[in-house]
Amino acid sequence: MEILRQILGNRILWVGVLSWFIAQIFKTINNVIITGKFSIERMWGDGGMPSGHSATVSSVALACGLFEGFSSPVFAVAFILAIIVMHDAMNVRLQAGKQAALLNVMAETFEKVTGTDLPNDEKLKELLGHTPLQVIAGCMLGLIVASVCYLFLRGGT
Repeated sequence: MEILRQILGNRILWVGVLSWFIAQIFKTINNVIITGKFSIERMWGDGGMPSGHSATVSSVALACGLFEGFSSPVFAVAFILAIIVMHDAMNVRLQAGKQAALLNVMAETFEKVTGTDLPNDEKLKELLGHTPLQVIAGCMLGLIVASVCYLFLRGGT
């Protein structure tokens, strides 16, 4: 029971969860504005504006620095993790999404030309990564959420 109390009372954890949740809400609203359709999948899906991954890791890193000190080992770990996650989102996962889009087109073309159905009925997921603007927007959102939370939570334990 003590472990559960500690988890539920972890301010840094809640800052990260809140940042992710707000980013996903913005992403869902942005998707409605762009497509004109509501998609609940955008609430937990990858890709899109802003980056929920970037919002989460940047808010956790800043919250670690604000609550634990910028010279603390926990801030150092969170900061390095944030850099890795945001770099991965803009590069590796973005390129994987582009490859998936190309493979989907190639598979569709192959099926049309040969009249043969490929064994995989599902298209590959194309929305995996983020553009630099989406990562920057997510990072800025995370920094704002962490800053606001710190102003309200700094007196607690």
